[in-house]
Parts: sequence; structure tokens; C-alpha cells
Amino acid sequence: MNKIFLMLAMAAGVAFAGPIPTEALTQGGLVMRDRQLRDIGLVMRGGRGGFVDIGYTYTPSSGQLPLKSKYGVHDGFAFRHHYGIFGSWMLDSTDHLGFLTWFDRAGWDSQDFFFFPHYGDFAHISSALTWGFSYTNSAYDATFALGLQHQNLELASRKVYPNESDSLLFYWAHARYKNVSVQASFYRNTFQTIRLSLDLESRSLYGGATSGFKTFLPNLNATIYRRKTNGDDDNFVRLNWEQNLYKQILYSELTFDFPDNGFRSATLKYYLGSARLGAIEASCIRRHERAGAKDLLWGGAIDLFFVRLGYNAAFDYENMFHAKGTFLAEIKISLGKIGNSFFGRGAAQSAPMETTDRRYDLKKFLKVQSEQQNISTPTVDAQGNKVIEAKGIRYEKVDATQGGH
Repeated sequence: MNKIFLMLAMAAGVAFAGPIPTEALTQGGLVMRDRQLRDIGLVMRGGRGGFVDIGYTYTPSSGQLPLKSKYGVHDGFAFRHHYGIFGSWMLDSTDHLGFLTWFDRAGWDSQDFFFFPHYGDFAHISSALTWGFSYTNSAYDATFALGLQHQNLELASRKVYPNESDSLLFYWAHARYKNVSVQASFYRNTFQTIRLSLDLESRSLYGGATSGFKTFLPNLNATIYRRKTNGDDDNFVRLNWEQNLYKQILYSELTFDFPDNGFRSATLKYYLGSARLGAIEASCIRRHERAGAKDLLWGGAIDLFFVRLGYNAAFDYENMFHAKGTFLAEIKISLGKIGNSFFGRGAAQSAPMETTDRRYDLKKFLKVQSEQQNISTPTVDAQGNKVIEAKGIRYEKVDATQGGH
């Protein structure tokens, strides 16, 4: 039955898949860099402990994600390999210093691979590396982080892609105080993105409430993106609204673009627990054609601890070059840790790791054994009778002739 289901999913992906435009690949660098900064912003909500995120996206068929160029449609494989690592150490009881690095390698090639690309005639392969340092003061609930972003073009076939710089250097900064954070990235003296976040939802993971109206406050962020259209500035703002609907395990997420395009995407997520170590999601995303209801792409995903299976999910559409009608599988792990508590990205509560201390106190054990031996060992009185002394028990002789009052 499982094999039949997999074959049907693959057949559906091949039958209804839309080709990836070359323009989506050339814009992949901005998508990677922005997603990395979003992830870093979520991790910096705690600013201490550690976090690891590793993933490899797999597509079973070369016909699932074809490339559309001026020469026609070419079968091949879109891919994304990524990792993110954050670690911190305590300077004292309230101060924490951290280091982080995020890396993505993504693109399209004519053959599938794990480490070494094939470098086909129409391949486009690029990467983005983000790294930096952070400082957190837990007493004031404040975090500061800054670092650099490197965007590198490994290969782009000159047959179908415009000329691109093979190396770009950006710098970024992040500041948070309690529930408010500001994040920005720059190239030379111009901004690329500026993000303002209001994480109003109370989360017990960071010392907030476990229930009550404060857990139903929204999480909002607005991002200004800098872009050029025909040489002129054409900046736009993307608003994200995350809302707890039920016990911090059922959430809705809405995205809008301003000033022109309006509604962008909607997602309904049911987490298997408030620690967010697994989820089931349904989503729709509005594509570029803007042609009414037919332009809405519906899909969903099952996200488990080690694997994520998705079909037309909004997340995959955004991060896999606007690929639609395709079944995707990602082998991955995503886990954060503060003390003995484990959680997924953006979690409201933790999943504690229970430990039992089985060490014995040798002195206490020998003392108890000695007392038990003294109680049970009989002694012999002057007449030769065996006497057992019970320590801690007191007998009082009462004269039966005297009345008790």
C-alpha cells in the first residue's frame, strides 16, 4: 500500500508539475538570504542555548521539476541543501555570548547528486553563507547580533542566464528587547531588507504564560524589500501575521504584500505538540499571474522530526524556485535546546528531557545497614537469656492499682 501511495504521488507530481522559470533561479540568492535571517531572528528570540538545522531536499523524478528556458523545457532536478548552527556559552549568570552560521546551496542541474554536481548545460548553482556573533542579557531580556552574508554563484550556464556577479558581500544586524526586534541587511551603503517584529504571543519557553489570553496575542512582522524595476526603486512591504487558534498547537499564518499585490499566502498548521517537533499543514499561495481564484495554489505537508513530505505547500513554492505540482521530500533535523529543554523553531513550550540520578550515598547506605544489624542482633544478659534491644521504642510501667485520670 505504501509503495502504491508513493507511486501515485510521484505520478501526480510528474503529470501536473509546472516548469521552473530561469528568472526564479537568478532570484534565488535573495530568497536564501532572507530565509536565513528569518530563521536567525526566531533563534535569537531566546538568544542562549543552542540550535541545529540540517536538511536535504529530494525529488524522485527528473520530470518533476523541469527547467523552462528559451530553448524549451529540460528535465532535471531542483535541489536545496542547507544547515544552520547556533551555540552560546555563559559569561556569567546573566550574560551569554553566541556564534551562528547558516548555509544554503541550491539550484538546478540535469542530474541528481548528493555532494558533487553534474554541471549540465543549463545548470544554475549558487550558495549563501551567513555568520555572526550574538550577545544576550537574560536579566534585561535583550539580544544583539551582527555579522556578514556571502552570496556566491558557483555555476550559471551563459546560454540561458544573464550575467551575475560570482560573489557578493552583505552585512546584517539584529536587535531585540523583550517582544520587539529589528533586523536589517545592507549591501555597501544601501539596505536590502529591514524587518520589524512584534512577538506578542506569551510563550512559557521564554518565561511567559502557559495559558490565558496572552497566549492568543498575535505575532506580527513587516519586512521592507528593496528591489529595482527598469532601473527605478520599486520597494514593497510584506506583512506576516501568525495567530494561535487553540492551545498553542493550532496556528494560522497570513502573508500580505503592499502596496499593490495584496494577499500572498495562508497556512493552517496543526503541531503535534507545543514544542513544535512535528506538524501537519495545509496552505494556499497566490502566484504571479494574479488571475483570480485559478491563481491560488493549494497544497500541504507532513512535517516530522526527521523527514518532511510536501505537495504544493506554500513554503516549498517560495523556497524551491516557484515549483508547483510537485511532490517533495526533505530529510532533515531541526532542534533547539535551552538547559534540559528541547524544542522546534518558534516553539511556545519545550519538551523536557527527563533524567534520573541513580548515584548512591555510600555513607548513608552503610549507616542504615549498621542500624539494621544492631536492631536484629540479640545480646545475652547475666542469666544467659537472649535479649533483643529495640532502639527508639520506649516502654513505661503503669501501676494497675492506680486509676488513670
